[in-house]
Amino acid sequence: MTVQELADRTGFETVNMGDEPEREIGVPFCCDLLSIAMSRAPAGCAWVTVMGNMNTLAVAALTDAACVVLAEGASLDETAAKKAVVQGITVLRTEEPIFEAALRIHMLLGGQAS
Repeated sequence: MTVQELADRTGFETVNMGDEPEREIGVPFCCDLLSIAMSRAPAGCAWVTVMGNMNTLAVAALTDAACVVLAEGASLDETAAKKAVVQGITVLRTEEPIFEAALRIHMLLGGQAS
């Protein structure tokens, strides 16, 4: 599933569609601690978090995340929103809790619920 397909199929709000809407998403990744995300987020992931600031975008770029999904109604601050545009990072948002948003992505990627 591509980033664009994720946006289209989930109904998540598009805050910024980045430079790679056809980028394939490998897995969802959930983490709100930036130091752990920096060391463990797999390239190509859909990173689900509530952290909507500049540091989140820096970690997304560093880890080569396919997109950031802001859950729990979180949003980017104004400075971060401008930076997402400049850096070409896709940011989506949802009111869903982190777990439900990540589970929805997992299921769309063909995962099975246990």
